[in-house]
Amino acid sequence: MSPVILGVDPGSRDTGFGVIRGEGEQLLHLDSGRIHAPAKTALENRLCQIYDGLRRLIEKHRPQALALEEIFLAANVRSAFILGQVRGVVLLGAAKAALPVFHYSATTVKKAVVGYGQAAKSQVQLMVEHLLGLKITNEHAADALAVSVCHHFHSRWPQL
Repeated sequence: MSPVILGVDPGSRDTGFGVIRGEGEQLLHLDSGRIHAPAKTALENRLCQIYDGLRRLIEKHRPQALALEEIFLAANVRSAFILGQVRGVVLLGAAKAALPVFHYSATTVKKAVVGYGQAAKSQVQLMVEHLLGLKITNEHAADALAVSVCHHFHSRWPQL
């Protein structure tokens, strides 16, 4: 049986998650969604909500790996710092659970999922839906599932 992979799309208001497992040549969708932390909540409380939500997901699904997209774009310096803090909470959650973390650039995720590193987000979401056989309504979950799928492919064929 292939390992369970937890993909995370960090965000200070909505942190997307996607849990998958490979079963032979098929990818199985186990769970996906978002950890919502309202914008009006103090940052330290949002970070706590994200950590607690991530901890519950790890306890529930017992993944063998956590896949995370590298930061490549932030609207401004303040947003970049906040996103870095969210990533820190995600990394802390993984470390506390002794989960190995795998980082992928956006280009690598797009190339693994669509076959083209400059693919649009909509193309990535459509391909994830096709690969997993489901309709995804949350963009944060779609991004997290894409990084999970990327890790699945890279763990099977590390030379990619």
